[in-house]
Amino acid sequence: MTGDEAVAALEPEPVAAAALFGDRIDLARRFTRDLAYYGETLGLIGPLELPRLWSRHVLNSAVMAPLLHEGARVGDIGSGAGLPGLVLAIARPDAHLVLIEPMERRCDWLTAEAERLGLTNVTVLRARAEEAFSAGLLDQATARAVSALRTLIPITAPLVRSGGELLFLKGERVHDEIAKAAKQIAKARLGDVEVLELGGGLLPEVTRVFRATVDGAS
Repeated sequence: MTGDEAVAALEPEPVAAAALFGDRIDLARRFTRDLAYYGETLGLIGPLELPRLWSRHVLNSAVMAPLLHEGARVGDIGSGAGLPGLVLAIARPDAHLVLIEPMERRCDWLTAEAERLGLTNVTVLRARAEEAFSAGLLDQATARAVSALRTLIPITAPLVRSGGELLFLKGERVHDEIAKAAKQIAKARLGDVEVLELGGGLLPEVTRVFRATVDGAS
């Protein structure tokens, strides 16, 4: 499928998009179109994702934008296509997104797309999470479709300052993941552990976010 064919197959923009992005909607439209155009060629998305690219991927990421602290440095672990990192950088220009990604071609995409969109609040760091200390301590860290909590927590919690937060996009089995990660949660001294359900009434499916405070255990 060519880039133009991919764009033609793209899901029509849902009504919720304008509500979530506000005056940043044009940037969100450009990002979504670019992801459709380049995504399959660069191995960022599959062709089956085009009819649900807005609702399942872009808006699924955008609904968590209000969870970012004002002016926060937020690391997106395994940023890949820029979901949620580039989406959050669009929706929250006050925050600075550090996109942490080990694959060179994906880093090239993230850098090029941030430049195309004129996003000045993005830094791309080619590294695995456990090697990303050069980014400095983060206020918050997020990840989407990277790995289970028992694997993700030990490699991300050390990147976040005391009192900072982990915000991980998760699926329906998030509570099972939490149960299986009990040892890792305790070792990382995570507190205020909760699961938020976002986007109800806006999206076809709610977005589930695992949220916890680093060094927040009593």
